[in-house]
Amino acid sequence: MTDRLNRRRVLRLIGFGAALLPLRPQSAQALAATRRLRFENLHTGESAAVEYWADGGYLGDAIRRINHLLRDHRTGDVHAIDLRLLDLLHRLREALSTDAPFQIISGYRSPRTNAMLHDRSDGVARNSLHTDGLAVDIRVPSRPLRLVRDAALSLKSGGVGYYAGSDFVHVDVGRVRSW
Repeated sequence: MTDRLNRRRVLRLIGFGAALLPLRPQSAQALAATRRLRFENLHTGESAAVEYWADGGYLGDAIRRINHLLRDHRTGDVHAIDLRLLDLLHRLREALSTDAPFQIISGYRSPRTNAMLHDRSDGVARNSLHTDGLAVDIRVPSRPLRLVRDAALSLKSGGVGYYAGSDFVHVDVGRVRSW
């Protein structure tokens, strides 16, 4: 009888513990007090270190600053960058164990710019996620390009394109895929 009671007690405790699992944070990022990114736009020469998330929320002025920094450098058009993309970059920075800036090759692209680039190159998608603020082409000066690609792939958070010949990695928050 004592063995049966002990087993029941153990099973109840296990059930109680399992019921609490959804209450615990799902990632270290959920516990982070702040999220910070550094950027260097290679086309405009602008750079910034931006704390874009603090005390449980996104910081509007910081998000606007990032949107401006990642604008279409050809037209000057500014578009909202998806917050999931910023969080992906934050996680990528942590995976790479670096505080180096993301060098921006291409952030937001206006539909006009994207159409022009698509006409010039097979490597530019007609309906690129760049036109919705869902993608960015980057390099990280302190890390080999292949390492940046591998770290992005390990996050399984969207698309990852490896452009070794052009010296950049594309990351987006679309469906998980790679090329």
